[in-house]
Amino acid sequence: MGMEPLDAAADAHALLRDLLPVLAPTAWFDGGTSEVVVPIGRSEARASTWTLLERCARAPRPAWPRLVDEWVREARDRAFLAIGEMELFGDLRELLRLRIVPKLDPRDREGLVVVPAGDHFDAMVMIEHPRYGGPLTKARAGLLGLRRLGYVVTNTHDRELADVVAREQPLLFGENVRVVTKPGSRYVSALLGEIELFLPQHNPYGALVGVPSHSTLLLYPIRSAAVRRVLPVFADVVREMHEEADDPCAPGVYWSHGERRLTPLSPSAGPDGSDEFASLLRRLPKG
Repeated sequence: MGMEPLDAAADAHALLRDLLPVLAPTAWFDGGTSEVVVPIGRSEARASTWTLLERCARAPRPAWPRLVDEWVREARDRAFLAIGEMELFGDLRELLRLRIVPKLDPRDREGLVVVPAGDHFDAMVMIEHPRYGGPLTKARAGLLGLRRLGYVVTNTHDRELADVVAREQPLLFGENVRVVTKPGSRYVSALLGEIELFLPQHNPYGALVGVPSHSTLLLYPIRSAAVRRVLPVFADVVREMHEEADDPCAPGVYWSHGERRLTPLSPSAGPDGSDEFASLLRRLPKG
């Protein structure tokens, strides 16, 4: 019968310490983080021992030396690949960006560096490279020692969003939509959590929000009951832009209100319901 990985930790780590000088003489075990550190040239890569602990927990103890040997070899191979990537990219941290995507299926987000961005979107860390870019995986982040990634937001704003353009565009007679865009960008959607920068300073009723593509946000500040006429047209525009986009994001419409909350809206939403938006429509000034 197997055991839990944490129950195997002390003995498996002790065996790992004993065998590392033979299996990987330059590597060392960091007990504070439960990682094996593999120096390669002037760099080093790190590998969490969790996978090893899981394997040992499922196997009889006589098999542990073989499992440690196999895991160390795998960790060294991954380390060389990781360091090769570092040399290819330079400082990988400089290439990391934040991309907002519709909420991922749990199976799709497994293994990726992703955090929730509200109830309907996720924030995914990306490597911005024309040939070798893509989502940052947890395995790659671990090997490269990438832990605190707060600078990714700064990278995204300073290097991708500094030249975003915001303009007014007619939607209906007397009603405009605010378009926040940077053609060809993959990261304008990252501004979804900061749309107040593009809205009137006094905006008590919130705004309609669309993210049809990763290069464009659509915003309509709600000022009056005119939003009832605007909503279906706004929804049509978002849907059409989403269908035609090279890099589509989300096809729906959201109501941004209180503490950066986003509530999905039906294009036919009206004042007769019992939800918050219906309540808002009933108390809006005529327009």
